[in-house]
Amino acid sequence: MRAAGDVVLGELSATAAAWPAGEADHVDGVPARLVAAPSTTDEAAAVMRIAAQHGLAVVPRGTGTKLTWGRPPDRADLVLDTRRMDRIVEHRAGDLVVHVQAGARLDAVQEHLAPAGQRLGISPVLPPGAGPGTAGGVIATAATGPLRLSHGAVRDLLIGITLVRADGTVAKAGGKVVKNVAGYDLGKLLTGSWGTLGLVTEAVFRLHPLPRAARWVVVGVASAADAHDKVQRVVHSQVVASALELDRPASHPAALAVLVEGIPEGVDGRVRTLLDLLGGDATAADQPPAWWCHAPWTAGEVALRLTHEIAGLPRLLDAVDDTARRCGLRAAVRGSAGVGVLHAGIPADPGAVPAFVARLRELSPSWSGDVVVLDAPPRVKTALDVWGPVRGLTLMRRVKDQFDPARLMAPGRFAGGI
Repeated sequence: MRAAGDVVLGELSATAAAWPAGEADHVDGVPARLVAAPSTTDEAAAVMRIAAQHGLAVVPRGTGTKLTWGRPPDRADLVLDTRRMDRIVEHRAGDLVVHVQAGARLDAVQEHLAPAGQRLGISPVLPPGAGPGTAGGVIATAATGPLRLSHGAVRDLLIGITLVRADGTVAKAGGKVVKNVAGYDLGKLLTGSWGTLGLVTEAVFRLHPLPRAARWVVVGVASAADAHDKVQRVVHSQVVASALELDRPASHPAALAVLVEGIPEGVDGRVRTLLDLLGGDATAADQPPAWWCHAPWTAGEVALRLTHEIAGLPRLLDAVDDTARRCGLRAAVRGSAGVGVLHAGIPADPGAVPAFVARLRELSPSWSGDVVVLDAPPRVKTALDVWGPVRGLTLMRRVKDQFDPARLMAPGRFAGGI
């Protein structure tokens, strides 16, 4: 077995940087055998061809901020590290587009765009202790954050993509201008596929102007009904908020924070409107709250994603509170109430968490959403289905069979064991 591994390592090393995997390369507790780090799409394609020839299961990895999210893969023979693919290939400021390699860090992309007065409208939630993720990682997990309210989801910003399939075939879709949407469905298909359909090596995103001014209005929230009422006031007003975030810690008062952006004069006027609209203890600040863009769980806790229709917000929050009491847990909830995507953190009690998740899923039709366990310690993950019921699973399996019939791309990591 070792001799065979040495042969594969030799083949990989002839095409890209490669080395034997160590403990730091485990994928959600699953040991890896080898690591390869290509620097271009051509190198990545060569690595994928070698992996396919030897039947190696491949798990893509960027900075690893969300590598423990989802199910552990069935196997992880080769970790394909994208961090050497970190170039900003082209920034066409006049067309409001940027072309980047998949390993480009989001903070580096934003720093590059800022002098041109532009930004990529993605502000993903950061897990505890995590640094900025990569362009490929944010596509794979479809992880957005506060700016989704004004700029849309990742798939709405993605206008071009380069993919390496499990057999090493390179495929491209989309273009480099906003009006060119040929093949855009491939980008939508790959967004949120968790690395199970292929390796994203390059992406083209549409951009937005960087606002000249930004201010936050923060107001206390007394109950689920109060949160719903204030969210409704903001979304139905003419303020045109850039972001609307709810924070409900397990042991502190809840708050709603609204981001307003634009030219200074316009921002000041809209802030005054918000202060009158929200009343009570509403205050304005030039900086976001400390919790802004941060996950509501701590290291070692269970992380959940809770989606809902906007009108279903109070039913979801009441269900979380009631279920937590029943199960003897405390739940912290935070997220984009204006678009129906919240996150929650609960203690990793192996006995109570499955019951908590099962009851929330039973009640979820009342708010028209889903309950997904994004991350949890192994002893908790093994006791439940982290993805839960998934609509369209039969179709998703057909797509997997077409893109990766040998099941070599992150096998088992996604819903239904895909």
